[in-house]
This record gives sequence, C-alpha cells and structure tokens, in this order.
Amino acid sequence: MDQTVTVVQGDITAARVDVIVNAANEYLRHGGGLAAALAAAGGEEFVADSDRWVSEHGPVPSGKAAVTVGGRLRAAWVVHVVGPRYREGQDNPGLLRAAVRAALEASAGVEAETVAMPAISTGVFGYPLEPATGVIASECVRWVRAHPGVLSEIRLVGYDRRTADAFRLGLDRATAEELPTEGASG
Repeated sequence: MDQTVTVVQGDITAARVDVIVNAANEYLRHGGGLAAALAAAGGEEFVADSDRWVSEHGPVPSGKAAVTVGGRLRAAWVVHVVGPRYREGQDNPGLLRAAVRAALEASAGVEAETVAMPAISTGVFGYPLEPATGVIASECVRWVRAHPGVLSEIRLVGYDRRTADAFRLGLDRATAEELPTEGASG
C-alpha cells in the first residue's frame, strides 16, 4: 500500500476521511476553535459521545487519545488528542510528538486508511505555528516510515493559507531529512 503525507488547505470539518483529529482539551468540552467547529458539524451524536467518553474514562491525559463517533461529519471517527499548552522550560516538541503519535495509533486502531490532522496546540494552547507544524509534519513522516502499510494517507490540514504554508514547509523539511524510503512520500 502506498502511503502519503500531504498538505491541504481547507475546512477540516468537511474532510472526506476515515478519521478527523481534534485538538481537544482534557474534558472534550468543545467550546472554541476546531473543537467547536467539529461539534457544530458533528451534531448531537458527536457531542453526546464525547461526554460519554469522559464520563466512562475521565479526562483525556496529555499524550493519549479518545475516540468518538463523527456524528454528522463525513468522517466516521474523531480522534481527540490533548496537545501541550506551550510553556517555556518544558519539552513542548516532545509533548506535541506524543499527541501526534497517539492520534495516529488511535486512527490505526479503528482501521482507518485516511486521516486529517490539524495544527494541534496552535490555537488557545499558544504553540507558535511554524515550530508546531514542523513537529507535527515530522512526526507524521516518522510514523509512516515506522508503520509501513498502515494509514494510506495523512492529510495535514491548514484552515488558512498561512497554516497550510507552514505545514508545507514542515513537510518539505521532514521528507528531506527522513523519508528517502520506498512506499512513503510527501
């Protein structure tokens, strides 16, 4: 199976993929940003399943993933991950990498083939855009390389041109450094 990591600009809530990754908070309260947009598009079933997940499992720990139904989204599943709240003096890249890995592992766990990945932690969590998109792109490339034949496409989705361009730059750097292998491309 060919595997690709690509960049697209657009509305992730309209993505025709198996899984949409949500940059969530620990309680899956979809009050702002991407989470609010997913809740609006996914509807009551999506919100109720998020509430159910938290009531059964507790808050989503950083570096772990919660999986809920997509509701009215085109994606069957939403994988929620809690990225780092950007702070000086902590391992921001390591924490973000862990969130990306958790999202990809959970996506593989529901036997997804296609995944739409946002710029995790770049909103209210304050992670600067260019470093964050570089880490996300790099971790996606590493994951594909380490898991041949799993997840045929990871789409790095930038809502606006600036975010899509930052993902392109990050993906270009990651593929130049890490992906001269057969079966995976960027």
